[in-house]
Amino acid sequence: MPEKTMVEAIRDAMFEEMKRDDRVIVMGEDVGEGGVFRATEGFVAEFGEDRCMDTPLAESCIVGAAIGASLNGIIPIAEIQFADFSHPAFDQIVSEAARLHYRSNGTWSCPIVVRTPYGSGIHGGPYHSQSIEAFYAHVPGLKVICVASPYDAKGLLKSAIRDPNPVIFLEHKKAYRAFRQDIPDEDYTIPIGQAETKREGTDISLITYGMMTHHSLKAAETVEQENGASVEVIDLRTVSPWDKERVLESVKKTGKALIVYEDNITGGFGAEVAATIAQDAFEYLDGPVTRVASPDVPISPYSGILEEYILPNPEKIAEAIRKLAAY
Repeated sequence: MPEKTMVEAIRDAMFEEMKRDDRVIVMGEDVGEGGVFRATEGFVAEFGEDRCMDTPLAESCIVGAAIGASLNGIIPIAEIQFADFSHPAFDQIVSEAARLHYRSNGTWSCPIVVRTPYGSGIHGGPYHSQSIEAFYAHVPGLKVICVASPYDAKGLLKSAIRDPNPVIFLEHKKAYRAFRQDIPDEDYTIPIGQAETKREGTDISLITYGMMTHHSLKAAETVEQENGASVEVIDLRTVSPWDKERVLESVKKTGKALIVYEDNITGGFGAEVAATIAQDAFEYLDGPVTRVASPDVPISPYSGILEEYILPNPEKIAEAIRKLAAY
């Protein structure tokens, strides 16, 4: 099995799906040139400009056109160059794509995938660093995926493309080329809404997703080597719908829950996880449901020092594990 980075796995997923089904197209800013992160490199040469289409710098137009195309038998992958730029398309995503199936009493579906890189840690400043998952996870009718690894990225993107409903597919830009992983040559998919236990443990359940999965695994290993505390790390992979069953099963086993996410702490998706645990696993808890997240400041500062100061990292997560383990 060849080793691939996450962005290579994402490129392969789109390429293979476009070869498999000629209804699949890619559209977005600079995708014809390979895209800013090179996720569509070589697509025009292989599929032509009719299936890999450069668009104007107008996100509402990109998503609106993708919705219209989906109603006419096309399966569009709409790339938003950075997650921060999805906001001009918010009304198209929330008021049109998410509600189309419901508004038409099931007559219409909207099989679009909105791909976009999100997250901080690469010194992108406040317009290239935001985490947007909580906005869209709030909306019925949308599926929201946050991938952490090359293998998961490929399998989940294929599932998203084949899904008859709109999917927001979030790719943490810091993870694009930070890790390599063996990727099978044969076709595979990963079910949307299914979390994965990345590390077994007995003392604390750590629930996370995206880049924080890597930080959490490192922190869990550090603490276990220090004092033997056994931390189970669950990567949600999908935040809407999210795998409540697996999370609650883990928390009922360990009795303690730590939720780690990069977004601002107030109103972040981790708050939903915390509320669910408090409601449905209260009698099993041996400590407070704890969160590690970024403070309520604009993400991210231009200063690299300030950016590192506000973001969760393995050291901050490890300290939270120590405190919860000792409770």
